[in-house]
Amino acid sequence: MRFPPQYLDDLRARLPVSEVVRRRVQLKKAGREWRGLSPFNKERTPSFFVNDDKAMWFDFSSGKNGNIFDFVMQTEGVAFPEAVERLAGMAGLPLPQVSPEADAREERRRTLHDVAELAAQFFEQTLAARTGAKARGYLADRGIAPATQLQFRLGYAPAERFALKEFLGNKGVPVVDMVEAGLLVSGDDIPVAFDRFRDRVTFPIADARGRVIAFGGRALEKDVPAKYLNSPETSLFHKGATLYNLAAARSAAHQGAPLIAVEGYVDVIAMVSAGFSGTVAPLGTALTEEQLALLWRMTDEPLLCFDGDGAGRRAAYRAVDLALPALKPGKSLKFATLPQGQDPDDLLRAGGRGAMEDVLAGARPLADLLWLRETEAGGFDTPERRAALEARLDAIIRVIGQDAVRKYYRQDFQVRLQGLFAPVSRKPVFTGRGFAGYASSPGRGYPGAGHDRRPRFADRGRNGVGDARAQGPYMAVSPQLAASSVLRGHLAAIPRREVLILQIVSNHPWLLQDHLEDFSRIEFRHGDTQKLKGAVIDIVAHDAGADWSRLRAEIAARGLEPLMQRVERIITTVSVWGARPEAAPDDVLMTWKQLVTLHRQWHSLTKELKDAERALGQEGSEANYSWLCDVKARLSDIEGTEALIEGFGVSSGRTVGNV
Repeated sequence: MRFPPQYLDDLRARLPVSEVVRRRVQLKKAGREWRGLSPFNKERTPSFFVNDDKAMWFDFSSGKNGNIFDFVMQTEGVAFPEAVERLAGMAGLPLPQVSPEADAREERRRTLHDVAELAAQFFEQTLAARTGAKARGYLADRGIAPATQLQFRLGYAPAERFALKEFLGNKGVPVVDMVEAGLLVSGDDIPVAFDRFRDRVTFPIADARGRVIAFGGRALEKDVPAKYLNSPETSLFHKGATLYNLAAARSAAHQGAPLIAVEGYVDVIAMVSAGFSGTVAPLGTALTEEQLALLWRMTDEPLLCFDGDGAGRRAAYRAVDLALPALKPGKSLKFATLPQGQDPDDLLRAGGRGAMEDVLAGARPLADLLWLRETEAGGFDTPERRAALEARLDAIIRVIGQDAVRKYYRQDFQVRLQGLFAPVSRKPVFTGRGFAGYASSPGRGYPGAGHDRRPRFADRGRNGVGDARAQGPYMAVSPQLAASSVLRGHLAAIPRREVLILQIVSNHPWLLQDHLEDFSRIEFRHGDTQKLKGAVIDIVAHDAGADWSRLRAEIAARGLEPLMQRVERIITTVSVWGARPEAAPDDVLMTWKQLVTLHRQWHSLTKELKDAERALGQEGSEANYSWLCDVKARLSDIEGTEALIEGFGVSSGRTVGNV
């Protein structure tokens, strides 16, 4: 029986050598390799080695070596076709149908690989040429160095409709091959096929062997229907069955690097550049069963790192549901959540590798995320609601296919339910006038469990405020968030509005007498403004009557005055009258409300913009395009509204000429 080379490659990709050998040899990790006793000779000292990176095994006691097919043939005494059949059964891969047509298809695939490789070379050359200046500028703005561009073979597709088509034509490639490789747009209603990728930065997508099979393209102009565009489904490329950076990440994972799945091309590049070499990404879709199987073949517990917004949370929950039926002993997922409104590229450019390491270190196991999803709404204060939660968890557990895993999930959730529903410890309280009710021990029990989710200061001291010196300068929503070092993430440029909010508070501390809770809830994305905000909150909490001079003196005493001055110098804000020390209280209050409202609207719309762009990239419908345009228009309106702040100042006696 003759097996196509692509089929044998797929088997090698699905079955690491160590997985095949482990059925007969007890292996132990030895650096980048595995070591065990020879299956061919009796020995006491291990001389049998397996190297997954090289996809080979070596037996120094007998002088034998080979790949997975050789191992099965030599240890099980079968011929090559039967060895392939056994390995195919192990991998769950159907045997190919051998026919002249199948041979022709395999030859066709080889031809299309050559076409895709030529296209990648063209895009690379164009990026390096004068035509690619705009694309090089975009990549420089994104912090992607020239060496990294070469490493990932980034390119540029010119704006002309026939640039790639003419290049490939001059190389003797037929138009039908260009269309079949997904490089041209064609159809019955299109008289002349034209280039699919135009005026876009290109990201080659490779298979498990590193061969180019498709492309992703990032538009350089704003007013285009889809910011990101992928190749269509072809005989080479099945979007849901591969991962961006698969070949390099597989090699890195075999060498011990953590396997991390993020959401986009640039995120992968940023992660790899920061030293996280085992990073991959789905290709514009939610994680699929095939992609999950790819991840599990590379490591037992891949880590999914999603954006810290509603879409990222929904993606994590979808991944949980996808994984549940396929869970096996030792095979699971971990989930890391980025700070609100940031993706991996944002966080790495702002806070560096350390900020990302902190995020990954806080990754949660699948069981934790599942529990969070089912309990985050709270409201378990009646027997019926508690029974409903238990019924939901029972239904979820039944989805798990493997008996042992299902058993331990049931035990785990039973313990969690007992903790959630444990009665609150209550003690009678007596006053001078007699019995006054019960005092409840906080933090447990169903009367209060999951209900009070209001932001608060934690671990209050004698004066009812947090001890900043013991607990850190600022505890906004929960001790967990305050202790989390993901807040180390900074953005490269400090947002102007964050500086304005800090200025108005530092110049007019009396605002915080009535608006401390509002100030604590404001999301600052830059590490410097976040640090100053925490200090201001702590100072005011300890000295409620602090005026401008006392506040600045305490900031200086904490060694933060240079930071405050540096922040104030970054953005010129003299045109916003209400933030200045001499502004009248009415103007200050009006400016404060305007700034806070605009800041919250901007955060909300920025998150919605990412959702709209992602939706349009997945489905280029008129509805999704209208949604994107609407969000952009609302963002533009905010920018226009912000300019109105400059008109404030009448109560302060400000004239038109004042600045």
